[in-house]
Amino acid sequence: MVEGRVCLSKEVRNELELLKRKRLHRIKSETVCGPSGVTNMMSRSGGDCLRAPASCGVRLQGNAESFSRSNVASCEKDVFSKRKVDKFYTSDLEWTEKIPECPVYCPTKEEFEDPLVYLQKIAPEASKYGICKIISPLSATVPAGAVLMKEKAGFKFTTRVQPLRLAEWDTDDRVTFFMSGRNYTFRDFEKMANKVFSRRYYSAGCLPATYMEKEFWHEIACGKMDSVEYACDVEGSAFSSSPSDLLGTSKWNLKKLSRLPKSTLRLLETAIPGVTDPMLYIGMLFSIFAWHVEDHYLYSINYHHCGASKTWYGVPGHSALRFEKVVKEHVYTNDVLSVDGEDGAFDVLLGKTTLFPPNILLEHDVPVYKAVQNPGEFVITFPRAYHAGFSHGFNCGEAVNFAIGDWFPLGAVACLRYAHLNRVPLLPHEELLCKEAMLLNSSLELEDLDYSPADLASHHSIKAYFVKLIRFLHRARWSIMKSRACTSVSPNYHRTVVCTLCKRDCYIAFVNCSCYSHPVCLRHDIKSLDFPCGSHHCLFLRDDVREMEAAAKKFEQDNAISKAVERQAENGDDMYSYPLSNKFQNDVEDGYFPYCEINVDLKPEIATMTSATGQTVEYGHNSLSHNTGNFRPELTDALSSFAASTLCSFVEQVGSSAKNQVQGLANLGNTNDKRFCEEVPENTYESSVLCLSREDRPG
Repeated sequence: MVEGRVCLSKEVRNELELLKRKRLHRIKSETVCGPSGVTNMMSRSGGDCLRAPASCGVRLQGNAESFSRSNVASCEKDVFSKRKVDKFYTSDLEWTEKIPECPVYCPTKEEFEDPLVYLQKIAPEASKYGICKIISPLSATVPAGAVLMKEKAGFKFTTRVQPLRLAEWDTDDRVTFFMSGRNYTFRDFEKMANKVFSRRYYSAGCLPATYMEKEFWHEIACGKMDSVEYACDVEGSAFSSSPSDLLGTSKWNLKKLSRLPKSTLRLLETAIPGVTDPMLYIGMLFSIFAWHVEDHYLYSINYHHCGASKTWYGVPGHSALRFEKVVKEHVYTNDVLSVDGEDGAFDVLLGKTTLFPPNILLEHDVPVYKAVQNPGEFVITFPRAYHAGFSHGFNCGEAVNFAIGDWFPLGAVACLRYAHLNRVPLLPHEELLCKEAMLLNSSLELEDLDYSPADLASHHSIKAYFVKLIRFLHRARWSIMKSRACTSVSPNYHRTVVCTLCKRDCYIAFVNCSCYSHPVCLRHDIKSLDFPCGSHHCLFLRDDVREMEAAAKKFEQDNAISKAVERQAENGDDMYSYPLSNKFQNDVEDGYFPYCEINVDLKPEIATMTSATGQTVEYGHNSLSHNTGNFRPELTDALSSFAASTLCSFVEQVGSSAKNQVQGLANLGNTNDKRFCEEVPENTYESSVLCLSREDRPG
């Protein structure tokens, strides 16, 4: 089938010809400018974009509570005034016809049974394109409008404003969002959006996707529309709860997907709207979703409930760094980059506010693929795949994230990059990895389990990265005990806390101070920490750490796993140890070897470390105790509160525009010449390998 093309009657063709002539006349009368450029928008849980909803209709709607009329007039002129941007100038839009289409899949009802099983099946091919489209064999018998109006009584949403213009992307010209807008019911927004479309095109029907694509990029460059409305990040779902709705009762109902057995996100104890729970996206003509990559490089799945088509652009994950390089050099100016090096553009792109025409990528040999999504179709984005797009008219979509075992290598890369930028993570990566690995360890003890090749590849990713994590934490704990940096050891009864210095998540172990309000991960020089409450440092350690280390040792009995770990050690990089990547180079000379037993002697003046072979090394004169008598009950409340204010509220924290200025940031080291270790074993699932660019791979 050919996407984006329809069979037109003679009358429709005549109408289109008339529209083209009107468009040519209007273009001649407008100010001459290039038909491509950069614009802005706001999207879910995005870095520095404002959290408060902002909106307007086709014209700006003022907010008397926040701005005076003079301020509104001034801001309207600055925000909505179109201008020529020379660096994005092109003479025509022929490039829109040069973007190839992504793969389209039409599963049978049998193949459609389990979404994650089917996605594992197509991922080796589809992930090469960054995005793919799946045409559902099942139809929703209850329309989205009926669900939102009848099953969800009182459902309303607030739209956000999206200026339709170019921007230079320098300190003087960056499109921002500052206006709050109107509340709509689903039907009221539909009427408004359809009215805008019919006034522009003198038609209520859909127009060809290729025509609408050229219309969109012309409008962004030099059209007369000031702005559009977009209801993004609306909590809720338009899948019906009716038992007679075939799609709603299937596993492809996005309300169920993140909790399926193969989904790693099922292990999260706290729901995250838009990540584990779906969100709605209700758009109109030329509503935009900007270039972005999913939080933590997760997969995403988007279902088109109803309305006009959407055009998607996708860049495969293996080209992500090349994409960022082009954006840094040809979209942004240096004065908008707050971070040097390869993370500069990534940092700004996390705000999910940038849109630019894909021809810039084509000109610099970055692969781009296109999808035209219609009602009843799913679009999948693969880990680390940048994507963007726009709506052809009124429509309603729904999206959610998910992860399977092959995601962990890229999830680790995302955590490392967040640490470089001192950004709070959205997911507890370490906790998810440990839980998945221990469940896998338990299942391996069962006999006659029949795993598919895709399952085995996912298991390989989980095992390899779990071993890397456990090896690092074991070595770090040994070093802390040897240096006598901690004066006590207590059990860690908590889930995950966030390091106050580098913002990395801590599940197995962390160090805290006397007042229990400065948790720090084991990636810092504990002895050099200077907390206001004093120099007393306590190591908090999970009581099942021995079981985890035993599982890691068992995983290493697999030759493929041990070779992967050896290659990582030879390369000298380990993403789990940053920012102390080089701290343990001399540990072997000091008597350390992997998985040596670390025993803390309860005698008051002696701390001993006993190796697995019976060798004992004594480090004395500092009272180290591992007894629950030292555990203070008020710690539970303090750390539980801290965890609740970090992981359980990540959506709000990641969306904050405030920059985290932490005194310990200096410990993060130099990020200008860093290199990410993203090694994936040879037999690892191809979709994971493809998402690791050549620039990332060590050696």
